[in-house]
Amino acid sequence: MKGERLDKVLARLGLGSRKEVARLVRQGKVRVLGQVVKDPGFRVPEGAALEVEGRPLEVRRHLHVLLHKPLGFVTSRTEGPSVYALLQGFPTRDLSPVGRLDKDAEGLLLFTTDGLLLHRLTHPRHKVAKRYLVHLERPVGPKDQEAFREGILLDGKKTLPAELTPLEDPTWAEVVLKEGRFHQIKRMFRARGNRVLRLKRLALGPLELGDLPPGKARPLTEAEEKALYAAVGLGGEDPEDEV
Repeated sequence: MKGERLDKVLARLGLGSRKEVARLVRQGKVRVLGQVVKDPGFRVPEGAALEVEGRPLEVRRHLHVLLHKPLGFVTSRTEGPSVYALLQGFPTRDLSPVGRLDKDAEGLLLFTTDGLLLHRLTHPRHKVAKRYLVHLERPVGPKDQEAFREGILLDGKKTLPAELTPLEDPTWAEVVLKEGRFHQIKRMFRARGNRVLRLKRLALGPLELGDLPPGKARPLTEAEEKALYAAVGLGGEDPEDEV
């Protein structure tokens, strides 16, 4: 049985997009079973040892891609303009978004091929923190902070305690949520008589958007992947008792 294409394996291991890793291969920087391979379409035997620029690679079962979603794109495969159009070079058929960002929201959007990781990151039981930068129509103050800490009634159910931190200009604030209800931040501020003008996700658990430019995507590093699994109580292996 044929193995997987070399460029696809390297992309899944977090070395870049398929186009980027193909360039590495053609430059003679990749070895399979100790031999230099310059064909990105080379079929890698299952379990074969890989090296890039002399460094052994640890085989990783799943691919995780971090995208800086720009304004105007939708988190959908069927509507457009779609965030999947920004994932050129990655196997978009296999990638699912971890939560969503509205068309008028921007920032960190994670995609993964690991269904169990996706479930744990989005289920409120695991309380994975998501940090946002918010621009508001009116300044926020201590009473708003208290309301966010105590929880705000939405659809007959209080939100989990959330952190609201006004910035130097109090029409700007950072919000940290540990759940992801429909249009939650917009609705929480609406309940306080305020309106969100801009919403940007800065962080998801241990992942930071950092200086990744809008519209650009990159695979997670090995360290980021390990931190992400640890944040939801996984060691990178699927527990037998959880679906």
